[in-house]
Amino acid sequence: MLDAAAVTRSEVVSEPLAVVPIPLVIIEDNRLLRDGLCDMLQRVPEFRVLEAGADSTVLARFTTTRQPAVLLLDVGLRDDDSLEICTRLHEQFPNVRVIVMGMAPLQDEISAFVQAGVVGFIMKDATNEEFGATIRHVAQGRQALPRALTDSLFAQILRQPHALPAEIVEESVRLTAREREIVVLLGEGLSNKEIAARLHIAIHTVKSHVHNILEKLSLHSRLEVAAHAHGPGRRP
Repeated sequence: MLDAAAVTRSEVVSEPLAVVPIPLVIIEDNRLLRDGLCDMLQRVPEFRVLEAGADSTVLARFTTTRQPAVLLLDVGLRDDDSLEICTRLHEQFPNVRVIVMGMAPLQDEISAFVQAGVVGFIMKDATNEEFGATIRHVAQGRQALPRALTDSLFAQILRQPHALPAEIVEESVRLTAREREIVVLLGEGLSNKEIAARLHIAIHTVKSHVHNILEKLSLHSRLEVAAHAHGPGRRP
């Protein structure tokens, strides 16, 4: 027979932990889309929409104790400047992480928004699951870029090598820790054999990593990877 204390302990252990929702603010001037996003996100227990508005006036209600973890921002507001909002927010509330929403941001826009502090991009036609995953990813302190934008972004990097910090680029395309090590060694001019010896791995493993790096960064040669390795934002 189980005693009462044992039952109580079992109930305590099995009780689910409370979900602490991620606080969000939405700036979107299309009312239908704004209301749809609010409804969609409010249905998810791990998200809580603090406020939604059509322009930057919502920022005036931010305080040190009441601010979102993530701001969802329309890339092309009709009556406001989305880029200026990002710049101002980054200066006043640097802990708020911004996800820009758009249908097809131009390459120059992507670069400008990243430099203004944006850490995520999401296509407005993304699925509910994609929206949720992007918010979670950004709230965890990482960057997020849709695969649909990756090719155009790195095409821009090839034309303008100093457009984006190297570490933001690598985070956006999910380079592994090992791949990042190899990017640095390629930047030092090491051959596959030398990299294999330095990292104590097989040469064919190095070749596989190099292939994956080229594919993820949309680059075409080891020289381009080396140039990327010496780009801005690289820690020594």
